[in-house]
Amino acid sequence: MAEDWFSSNGFDWHPHRGIETITVVLEGELEHHDNRGGHGILKAGDVQWMTAGRGLLHREMAYNKKPVHTLQLWINLHADEKMIEPRYQDLRGDQVPIRIEEENGLKVRVFSGKSARVKGPEAVANHVPITMLDVIMNKEGARFTQEIPVDQEGFVLVLSGQGKFGKDKTSIKAGQIGHLSKTNKNGDPANLTVIADEKSPSSLLRFLLWTGEPLHQPVVAYGPFVMNTKEQIDEAFTDYKNGLFGSIPNSSRL
Repeated sequence: MAEDWFSSNGFDWHPHRGIETITVVLEGELEHHDNRGGHGILKAGDVQWMTAGRGLLHREMAYNKKPVHTLQLWINLHADEKMIEPRYQDLRGDQVPIRIEEENGLKVRVFSGKSARVKGPEAVANHVPITMLDVIMNKEGARFTQEIPVDQEGFVLVLSGQGKFGKDKTSIKAGQIGHLSKTNKNGDPANLTVIADEKSPSSLLRFLLWTGEPLHQPVVAYGPFVMNTKEQIDEAFTDYKNGLFGSIPNSSRL
């Protein structure tokens, strides 16, 4: 997970291989180009899902050179899917399915997976089956419960406010990350319960939740590439230098 503030520029053309990236725009607007034809401008609350697969070039820039605040999570691809075809998708925050419990002050935007009976977009272009939720609790003492699938692990990142997480009511506040304990050994799903903290300086608790099943495979990462062996990393650099990732589109040489 990387958190970035772009003052005026961003990350110009660079390669990736072996991963999926999930980019969340918190403030401002982010413009994406890639050399597979992908292009989009994401506003606050939008999410970009990009599968690097066997390799592509892309750039992430502050739109109109205005400040932008983003989060980017790298998701490892299974060894058998490291060299799949790249693809790209924008998920608009105001268009994804929403779980709402007005009496509980709860609003959950479901970008992937499900929360209670609400499922994420059917067309979400992710190879790795993960759950991604954007949870807002706007009442003090509000309660949220999420079932964590068997064998999945994950974490929460609190964006604002403060809450009590899990059975031990661990207090987590804005800017902090909490790692979920493992699911029950008997194979039953676990429930994560969150209570908005009445002592929070802000009555608005907002956090992101990600869960997924560990791959239990070797990980070798170097620079923008994440593979399973050093030899595969060397091959990625060789392929990149030899132009096998493709070229930068002429129209985007800005």
